[in-house]
Amino acid sequence: MLTYIHIRDFAIITDLALELQAGMTALTGETGAGKSILLDAIGLVLGDKTDASSVRHGAEKAEVTLSVEISHTPQAQQWLAEQDLLTEDDTCILRRVVTHTGKSRAWINGSPTTLTALRELGEQLVDIHGQHEHQSLMKREMQRNLVDAYAGHEALLKQTQEAYKQWKTLHERYHTLSSQSSHFQERLDLLNFQIQELSDLALATDEITQLDEELNRLGHAEQLQATATQGYLQLYETEGAVYSVLSQLSQELTRQVRVDEALVASLELVSSAQIQVQEAAWLLRDYAQAVDLDPARLSTVEARIAEIRNMARKYRLEAERLPEHLTRLQAELSSLASDDYDLDTLKSKLDAAQQTYQAAAQTLTKSRMQAADQLSSGVSAAMQGLGMQGGQFHIQLNCLEDKHPQPQGMDQLEFLVSANPGQPLKALTKVASGGELSRISLAIQMMAAQKMILPALIFDEVDTGIGGSIAEVVGTQLRSLGTNRQVLCVTHLPQVASQAHHHYKVTKLKTSDSTQTGIIHLDHRARVEELARMIGGTEITLATRALAAEMLERTE
Repeated sequence: MLTYIHIRDFAIITDLALELQAGMTALTGETGAGKSILLDAIGLVLGDKTDASSVRHGAEKAEVTLSVEISHTPQAQQWLAEQDLLTEDDTCILRRVVTHTGKSRAWINGSPTTLTALRELGEQLVDIHGQHEHQSLMKREMQRNLVDAYAGHEALLKQTQEAYKQWKTLHERYHTLSSQSSHFQERLDLLNFQIQELSDLALATDEITQLDEELNRLGHAEQLQATATQGYLQLYETEGAVYSVLSQLSQELTRQVRVDEALVASLELVSSAQIQVQEAAWLLRDYAQAVDLDPARLSTVEARIAEIRNMARKYRLEAERLPEHLTRLQAELSSLASDDYDLDTLKSKLDAAQQTYQAAAQTLTKSRMQAADQLSSGVSAAMQGLGMQGGQFHIQLNCLEDKHPQPQGMDQLEFLVSANPGQPLKALTKVASGGELSRISLAIQMMAAQKMILPALIFDEVDTGIGGSIAEVVGTQLRSLGTNRQVLCVTHLPQVASQAHHHYKVTKLKTSDSTQTGIIHLDHRARVEELARMIGGTEITLATRALAAEMLERTE
């Protein structure tokens, strides 16, 4: 339940803090005192849309903080846990700030959040019934939502919506693929051709680099062989070859070392050079013998390079990237060959998805029919107590003419009403009397609220247009609702206010340059005075006070 609210610089409220209790709480006061402003502030912190006009004139920002006790609200605890916002305390703190420029920020348990998240949580905590509720009840969507809320089949509704999403995805895919079937086949044929072409090319990794190197060798084979042969002869075979010169010098140094050991280092270097010259000569000899003077191989290499280059130009790619391109084409073909692109398989999946949806929608329809019957009976009975003896209320369910699945099921709901005995049922939208419409709306709200599992219900002047004994019935029903949940009720009727467990009076304080709203918790004596004011207006007599006291005594 709501336990505490702090409002600062909102509308005409400068600073207001209010402790809220369980049971039914009445909020009364003169017209224009700002009773509904308190509820507007609660709506603000629960995620309602707002703008800069909600900020008190002259203030920089409006701020509303709301504390909610959630120990008996498992759905709110679960939502907070899923968002990683649940604390060890049983209290959830919501905060909303609106600046004078219209910008808004929100927090849940001290963590910044979005208005969407704030609204989602608010729907788990509070249900607000406004004085203009009957206007929204004219919309069939709102009528269906009310029946769904009364039925409490959120899981079934979600199941139907999920089945619809699955069907819709497959339906769109199937029709898109059907309309593109010719293009699809053309793409398949092209992919198969290109993959075959590149596969036949069989280009290996780094092959083009290796071929270029081989082509360069084959093109200069004779020159390479001549250079290697000449080098071998100069180093080792011919008269005066480098190896012979080094050999003679090595022998001479060997003899002279016996005379002077200082020549040892020179001898070692010459001996090393002799060995290296010999190895170099043998390598050149082997290379000259191995050089491939093969014109046929040269022609083959040139043809292979030309083939690869032509293919690269065709695909407008570097030759080295052709294997990578082949891999991509093969992946695309594999994807297009999957069930997602097979019309027959896709059609089977679509039919199965539609059957799944139909099963969920039919179960949802049965649940709605049961809830509609219960709500119809309850509202009809409530209408009798609201001075509409013989009146009837009926919720009519029809199957949508459009056979395609819809996210909210296949039902079309309409609220039908007969305000007086003998009159035929007519659509709620055709009820002429504003007073009748107000009472019917109130009956619907009262019955719907009995099935609501939310911990707090707020009624904002829903008793407008009624009075006398009917008002007392409304007060009794609101008090009954307050026995197992929190009920906040803004009212002008003493018959309703007297039924409350707690009573607050909203006042407007005016000075020469400002207007502010305040709120006072009324004790028994103050309640008598406030009820007397509501009964007798500006002139309060002993009789009106006595009547006010009697009204309180009947409920306390």
